[in-house]
Amino acid sequence: MHLIQYPARLFRRLLAARDGVAMVELAFSLPILMLMALTGSELCNFITVRMRISQLALHLADNSSRIGSGDLLAAKQITETDINDLLTGAGLQAGGLDLYNRGRVVVSSVERNDSGNGNVYKIGWRRCRGTGTYTSQYNNGVVSNNGVGKSGNEVIALPDNPAMYIEVYYRYRPLVGTSFAPQIDIVETASMVVRDRRDLTRIYNPDNVTASSC
Repeated sequence: MHLIQYPARLFRRLLAARDGVAMVELAFSLPILMLMALTGSELCNFITVRMRISQLALHLADNSSRIGSGDLLAAKQITETDINDLLTGAGLQAGGLDLYNRGRVVVSSVERNDSGNGNVYKIGWRRCRGTGTYTSQYNNGVVSNNGVGKSGNEVIALPDNPAMYIEVYYRYRPLVGTSFAPQIDIVETASMVVRDRRDLTRIYNPDNVTASSC
């Protein structure tokens, strides 16, 4: 009789026991909590990096619209040194993002096209820096009727008043893994109208520096 009653009592005691319930619940919920924490951390980091790239593109557009030298009565001349300094400053501003090893910056001058072939705008000059595998769809001399940039939001230029168009590509480095990141390739653009009269005939190179050719 005892052989039958003892297992039954033991089974009832096990059913009534609450020892270790919290540990079992934690074991079931921990993977979900970890997944949520890792996803949240990755998403916050991605948003921060993308915001920094966007701000960098905007600052580049602003700075590139101001470069050049000359007196108040003459059109400002742009030199290769000015452009190199502009790109170097962008790399310093990017800080720990390692911009030029993980990305690429493209600076383009959008100008009016006066060649009379029916196209209104052109890329007067373009300079690049970075090892990132990004290719701009715009090249020197490329012309367009609508402007440069996304359809419906094109960048245009007025006669003798160009606009600077900036493209910043960056390959995002995930904190955890690529599966947690919304995307890996980040491309941000920005534009700014040139502030002063600018010499559009050519880019000067009195210091004989190496141009940041594309």
